Amino acid sequence: MTNNQTISSRWSSRLSFILASSAAAVGLGNIWKFPYVMGENGGGAFVLIYLLCILGIGIPIMIAEVIIGRRGRHSPGYAAKSVALESGKSSFWQSAGWLGMLTGYLVLSFYAVIAGWALAYVFKAGQGLFEGASAEQVGNVFTGLLSSPGELMLWHSIIIVATVLVVGNGVKNGLERSVRFLLPAMILLLVGIAIYVGNIGDFSAAITFMFEPDFSKLSVNGVMIALGHSFFTLGLASGVVIMYGAYLPRETSIVQTSLWIAVIDTIVALLAGLAIFPLVFGFGLTPSEGPGLIFTTLPLAFAEMPAGTLLGTVFFIMLVIAAFTSAIAMIESSVAFVAEKFSLSRWPATLVSGLVLWLLGQLTIHSFAGSDWAQLSGEWLGKPINSIFDIIDLLTSSILLPLGGLLLAILAGWVMKREHSENELDSHKPVFDIWLLCVKYIAPVAIIIIFLQLIGFIKL
Repeated sequence: MTNNQTISSRWSSRLSFILASSAAAVGLGNIWKFPYVMGENGGGAFVLIYLLCILGIGIPIMIAEVIIGRRGRHSPGYAAKSVALESGKSSFWQSAGWLGMLTGYLVLSFYAVIAGWALAYVFKAGQGLFEGASAEQVGNVFTGLLSSPGELMLWHSIIIVATVLVVGNGVKNGLERSVRFLLPAMILLLVGIAIYVGNIGDFSAAITFMFEPDFSKLSVNGVMIALGHSFFTLGLASGVVIMYGAYLPRETSIVQTSLWIAVIDTIVALLAGLAIFPLVFGFGLTPSEGPGLIFTTLPLAFAEMPAGTLLGTVFFIMLVIAAFTSAIAMIESSVAFVAEKFSLSRWPATLVSGLVLWLLGQLTIHSFAGSDWAQLSGEWLGKPINSIFDIIDLLTSSILLPLGGLLLAILAGWVMKREHSENELDSHKPVFDIWLLCVKYIAPVAIIIIFLQLIGFIKL
């Protein structure tokens, strides 16, 4: 049985909520994924479409999730159930919250492993492994890391332990205290890196690439990627926003705070591009390098540049901070659920959640390390499946995230009574009407298109 008591914890201020939610949104997706997908899809044209999608889809869905969280005052599944029942609708809609929480947890199971890669690279860069290294040597460093389950497990364990230590201390003493320091520190490091590489790299080429749209280089598939990334970059449909919304004081404006979070998230993503692409163009690298851009391509630039060892170390420290702030956010909803469901105090709930997460992480570790039991052979949704990790990745990105987002949009736009969402939003009527239009029609249609494309039902 669930504890019927609503969650009593609250953010101490609007600023705390903005910092915590921004820190949750700002992660590997901004610094690792955004630059390479932008590089693969035409630069400036992709950025423009991405920004439009943030406005029309990302922000409205974020507002919807905060409304559900604050109205329900429970962990995601129970919050969605509470909101639906209050509106006289079926408890089925709790599935939207449960899907989000499950998705966030599964994503975190491999996200924490990738965060471990970044942590490993802090020490590898600090030791000067990339100084004067060739492309083959840099590639061997990454290959060696992925092929060592013991080393992967070590770095993954450190990330999990650090996450548990922060989250176990609660909302104010754990989450708030950490993000008040970590998010500004990460942004300052990113700005510093961008300024430095702008001086030693090709800053003008980076600016042209990022901000001068060339729509001839943007395919329909690139538009769909921009649409999908705008949705996923804010941490939507992962349980995070609903959970953080549950801690939001009643007097705090949901619209204003959501806009600030989206702005900070977008600025960080663009700063990441400005910290990476001057190096890419200045040192003759390829902007469309793909996922290897951070771990194999950039170290080549660090190997050749002045103070490359220091810059590489600082860069990966910044990447670890970004990953860590997202990790503590993604585990929070599962901790709250375990505490609610089993009437546990904060620390036992956190330890249980952390232990299960560590065990799930072994699936990803051994998938990358090539362990026989984690390797597969086959195809799903038109995509090759070579390991257990491929199943988890495809399940979360192609099915659970869009499906959860669609259910949340329908819950907020169609299931909740209008007076309930109006009461929570407490904004001018035109603002509310625009939000309702987006969450009822624009966002669901966009998500359905994304979903159908991801599962291979339509090809664009």
